[in-house]
Amino acid sequence: MKILFVSSECAPFAKTGGLGDVVGALPKALAQRGHDVRVVMPLYGGQPSLRWDELPQLEGALTVPMGFGPVRCGVRTGRLPGRDGPSAVRIYLLEHKGWFNRPFLYGSPTEAYGDNLDRFAFLSRGALTLCYALNWIPDVVHAHDWQAALTPVYLNTVERDRPLHAAASVLTIHNLAFQGELNPRDLWRAGLGNEQLHGKSLEHFGALNLMKGGLWHATFLSTVSPSYAREIQQSAFGCGLDGVLRERAGDLRGILNGLDDDEWDPARDALIAQCYSRDDLSGKVACKAELQREVGLPSKSEVPLIAWVGRFAYQKGIDVVAHALMGLVHEDAQFVFLGTGDLKMEQWLAELSARHPQRLRIVSGFDPALAHRIEAGADFFLMPSRFEPCGLNQMYSQRYGTLPIVRATGGLADTVRNYNERTGSGTGFAFSELTPSSLYDTVRWALDTWWKRRPHIDAMRREAMGLDWSWSRFAGEYEQLYKDAYARRRGHPWRG
Repeated sequence: MKILFVSSECAPFAKTGGLGDVVGALPKALAQRGHDVRVVMPLYGGQPSLRWDELPQLEGALTVPMGFGPVRCGVRTGRLPGRDGPSAVRIYLLEHKGWFNRPFLYGSPTEAYGDNLDRFAFLSRGALTLCYALNWIPDVVHAHDWQAALTPVYLNTVERDRPLHAAASVLTIHNLAFQGELNPRDLWRAGLGNEQLHGKSLEHFGALNLMKGGLWHATFLSTVSPSYAREIQQSAFGCGLDGVLRERAGDLRGILNGLDDDEWDPARDALIAQCYSRDDLSGKVACKAELQREVGLPSKSEVPLIAWVGRFAYQKGIDVVAHALMGLVHEDAQFVFLGTGDLKMEQWLAELSARHPQRLRIVSGFDPALAHRIEAGADFFLMPSRFEPCGLNQMYSQRYGTLPIVRATGGLADTVRNYNERTGSGTGFAFSELTPSSLYDTVRWALDTWWKRRPHIDAMRREAMGLDWSWSRFAGEYEQLYKDAYARRRGHPWRG
């Protein structure tokens, strides 16, 4: 099957979170199953992992039709790392320096770029235009989040009576909180007419909503965990689109994200102090000592080390963590935080760290290598999200024998099995009500288990490390989704 991925992110070329990880890994798992998978994304400037001049350029220029006229761009090419030979996945990066050579992918921390409609309409239309230039017509187009949500809209409108109209489409919701709400007066710039500004296309309470358009136009929908697929059909989690999702519930699948085994494996991770495995955890002790040294905490193997890696954001429950921390810093435990986000929260955490330097260290920013060392060196991992479509860090943590402490929502509820004091089984510690006291009590529960039932900690680590979160486990579910989408679009089953 020929499958086109359209995404604003793809690791390692550019990522801000789980979207980039998924698009960097799932295509490789699908290619291993024999499919011809290709990825299209923007060529961003200002990314430390990507140099413009290191990628070969396709001959000639691509001309992308937009509402205000044709736009010419270059196309750089590459391969997703980790796989060689016939199963290597080709990636195409649309080169438009005016739109993508900027310090941020979507806008500053306080304000989105004012021309995001132009930027991501160009991505969606450009990906389809590139298919004609390559003489490669996909069977399925897999669009990701609001930035690529116009792709299924284009397939149903401007591509009607053209070869690409036969392609089925799948739209994956990675985070429904971000929908691409824009000014409806600007829709013409995307090359679409005002006939699409209605409740079963792109209009949402007077706004232009790219995600909503994709939800109505895609052949099938998916999101990144079964629990989140159910949650977003409720008003509390549906972010105003729960009615659309209830109406399309029969076309919505919840499929867990997987891990990229090429990157996340403590037995062969070159970024950590010492490799280790489920059968020999001695290397984790060395990783903890090195992490304590690196972040400036006292080197005490007996003291439990609790970690956070991620955005300092309301969605992630950082405000609740802050309240709980005021009591937890007086416990016999250490804490390390790696992240960025709310500037006031960063400052507050830094001030708390200055008052308790032997217990709490804050590293501001995004450091992928340090994230690996934290997963390997920590004993517990905090992830008390208000909502979590899937989450990957709890999977990374389990893979590295670091027990997650989570709020049971979305993908966290699907992937973390709560500790059972009677049997000593489980893969983490979970709670339901997101309050400082609930989080504080759950952390205290984990610490109490560390000090009083240490064999249970060791057993839970081995149980967690034995779980299979690889993409090879979940790629088959996407394969079936593509076949169902193809059959719906073409009116006959896939015969490959």
